[in-house]
Amino acid sequence: MAGAAGGVHDNGAWAMRPAGTAERTAERAGPAASSLSALAPVERRTMQQRVYDLLRGSLIEGQFEAGEMMRIQDLAARLETSTMPVREALGRLVAEQALEALPNRSVRVPLLTRERLDDVARARILVEGEAVRLAVPRLTGAEIEALAAITRDYDTAMTRPDDHGRRAAYNHAFHFAIYRAAGSKVLIPIIESLWLQSGPFIRASASIYDGSDGLSATHHHWAIIEALRRGDGKAATAALKQDIDRALDLLRMRLDAAGESGREPSA
Repeated sequence: MAGAAGGVHDNGAWAMRPAGTAERTAERAGPAASSLSALAPVERRTMQQRVYDLLRGSLIEGQFEAGEMMRIQDLAARLETSTMPVREALGRLVAEQALEALPNRSVRVPLLTRERLDDVARARILVEGEAVRLAVPRLTGAEIEALAAITRDYDTAMTRPDDHGRRAAYNHAFHFAIYRAAGSKVLIPIIESLWLQSGPFIRASASIYDGSDGLSATHHHWAIIEALRRGDGKAATAALKQDIDRALDLLRMRLDAAGESGREPSA
């Protein structure tokens, strides 16, 4: 709608003038048929994109468990679509390393390994730390208070048992509100890719969080907010690093214990 309105506003005289004979003939002839025939593949691409966006968003928010199988028929039935857009969406997510293709042509969420966890965590701290640094001078007071509102909602969600989906959504909303404020079109897709790969880790670490360190689940989020209020980029990036490390340290301990015992890590 905005694009169409902008076009009329910018070129109103041209847009409103009567069509000439050649233009009226063209509208009645080939181009109309050509445009109509092009609508089908556009709609098909739209459905593929919708399925991809939905699965991608769910992975980023940690809605799927590590090792969970992604069955095309089950997903298609759940999303009330054909198998084709699901198949193509899964293929794209495999290419992005968010999912793993198995020899039997099945697709699953990657398993948890210490090597993969450390690799993703290291990249997240580097890239997301830079996004926070860039965002600090750009965030307004109102935007910072919106981050505080998200965190209060996150705290409320923590009181509800088995409400992982809501907590994951608040966590995602908090972080990406900061990252978008950085104003970098290059960093955001890189961060999204890292979250795609770390989603299962975040879900697993959230499931074993027990508060044994005496800190609330949102402790480092509040530390980030206080640093943002002061305009302290160094403190904000340090709090972000602690937030990422704290979540993943719980899982590191489980993975190390499982490795020593020869068992698969359990959430």
